Amino acid sequence: MPTASVSAQVASFIAKFDRTNASLIRSCRSAMRKRLPTALELVYDNYNFFVIGYSSTERASDCVVSLACGANGVSLSFYFGATLPDPDGVLLGSGNQNRFVRLESARTLAEPAVERLIAAALAQAKTPMPDRGKTRTIVKSISAKQRPRRVAR
Repeated sequence: MPTASVSAQVASFIAKFDRTNASLIRSCRSAMRKRLPTALELVYDNYNFFVIGYSSTERASDCVVSLACGANGVSLSFYFGATLPDPDGVLLGSGNQNRFVRLESARTLAEPAVERLIAAALAQAKTPMPDRGKTRTIVKSISAKQRPRRVAR
């Protein structure tokens, strides 16, 4: 039996969310694809989050930024965010490595402070994004058990 196309798989992952978050995920994904047109999209439908990572290679460790999507909203996650300059104080989180910015809308991605963080993350990446090519989406993992993608009512 043939497997679903990658785009159909991603659409099915997003369909698990309520209408508001699904729309936010789609608009943020579109904005990130425009911002990083040569990046690979690494998709993980994991236990805690649905994640779309933007990477220069198929290795998760080369992800520069990711959209981390849960029932409570969408965040832009910086894999090495703890090392980024953040003079505007927009990064959230206190872990040893990861930091994130909550995305109220896709417009948040274009705010100057967020754009500076994305540029800094790209500049410090060990493997730079390719100069040419176009986005390709790769489904890396799907967890059989997942937290609810919608807020319980």
